[in-house]
Amino acid sequence: MSNGHQLIIYTDGSSRGNPGPGGYGAILMWGDKRKELSAGYRLTTNNRMELMAVIVALESLNKKNIPLTIFTDSQYVVKAVSEGWLNNWIRTDFKGGKKNKDLWTRFYKLSKDYNIQFKWVKGHANNPYNNRCDELATQAADGGNHLIDTGYEQELKSQRS
Repeated sequence: MSNGHQLIIYTDGSSRGNPGPGGYGAILMWGDKRKELSAGYRLTTNNRMELMAVIVALESLNKKNIPLTIFTDSQYVVKAVSEGWLNNWIRTDFKGGKKNKDLWTRFYKLSKDYNIQFKWVKGHANNPYNNRCDELATQAADGGNHLIDTGYEQELKSQRS
């Protein structure tokens, strides 16, 4: 029994070397409509790209307060949200050198506007949508015209100084 349409989002992130050039891929599905998103970055990490895929997918939505399910093969993303790590990081302002504060803060603000359910899927397995996201992410990582992951590169600079 279907209750109309539910927004389904598949996401994946990738980096060549960790850190290295990276990319993300996302597929948004609403009924029979499909939208693919992807971009590559010159220097980033795998976890950042996994999270960036989720953020960009949410930022591309024009309706708020809709239920949606996000499928990801990232334990990092799923556990940070479902096991309450993120709430704790936000409460303690990422004390103790927790990484990716810029992206987690961005996600946290976005997440307030949606009823999000995360579902973990096994990566590189038989899920055609997860495999397609992986393809989008790796093509973006390997392609030209890389964007700059300013949050990551600023973090690196501040660690060095």
